[in-house]
Amino acid sequence: MSMEAKEPVPRLPLKMVRGYPLMQYFAENYAQVEKFQARTDDLLISTYAKSGTTWISEVVEMLYFDGDTEKCGRDTIINRVPFIDLAVPGHETGVELAARTPSPRVLKTHLPVQLVPQSLWKKSCKIIYVARNPKDVAVSFYKFHLISRIHPDPGTWPEFLENFMAGNVSYGSWYSHVKDWWEKAQTYPNLLYMFYEDMLEDPRREIRKIAKFIGKDLSIELLEKTVHHTSFEQMKTNPKTNYDSVLPIIVDNNIAPFMRKGIVGDWKNNFTVAQNEKFDREFKRLMSGTTLCFRTYI
Repeated sequence: MSMEAKEPVPRLPLKMVRGYPLMQYFAENYAQVEKFQARTDDLLISTYAKSGTTWISEVVEMLYFDGDTEKCGRDTIINRVPFIDLAVPGHETGVELAARTPSPRVLKTHLPVQLVPQSLWKKSCKIIYVARNPKDVAVSFYKFHLISRIHPDPGTWPEFLENFMAGNVSYGSWYSHVKDWWEKAQTYPNLLYMFYEDMLEDPRREIRKIAKFIGKDLSIELLEKTVHHTSFEQMKTNPKTNYDSVLPIIVDNNIAPFMRKGIVGDWKNNFTVAQNEKFDREFKRLMSGTTLCFRTYI
């Protein structure tokens, strides 16, 4: 998906698909996504938006290709790892890209578990889910709305935060998303549930988990190469992973970079004391009854 100059697309309101709000372009293409045909050796990386999808995608690619950075650099990450939800006016959809991608495919989605194409479950595909603390997700998602016109107008930060807490944003409630995928992980053996904060804290430990899950022998050399190549500093300056070359309507890097900070705790620079107190109350209410734990600093 190249940088062809196009007229800016209008920012459209969200559209409901089976009770879940999606970007209108994505919602109108959902029938194609629903019919997506999985292959038995597909690996799906699933996250709520802004939770480390690109990072984990590059880690998996490095493991698949035994640390060969040339193979990982054969194309941009958006073309190497098809985003099956993706639909942009006048361009190839994520499902179409996936169909012409050779096996073994690494795919990605932000869909709630209820909207994931059934063929992925039927083929018993391996899935890696990555969850990130909601305060940093909210900030990052807001900043992303500013540079991506396929999303609705986010309004002001206080307005967006209210919508985020209410689940009135693309992909719906963060709370439901992480909890529903967590429940699925208890019954679906081919699902590895991970945390963004754990990955930042100890990438070697988490990469070992991924390698074991996908059945990859991990030498010390491959581990160290993967840690280095997928560090935030490396990926931010890598044109194959930093989204510099994708369509401006998906990410307009002229406004701000796709990869901003990649840290835990940036929410402190954006939340007021009152916002934080209200968020904590809502978090406690909406996450009661689950064993999931999140860290807002490490």
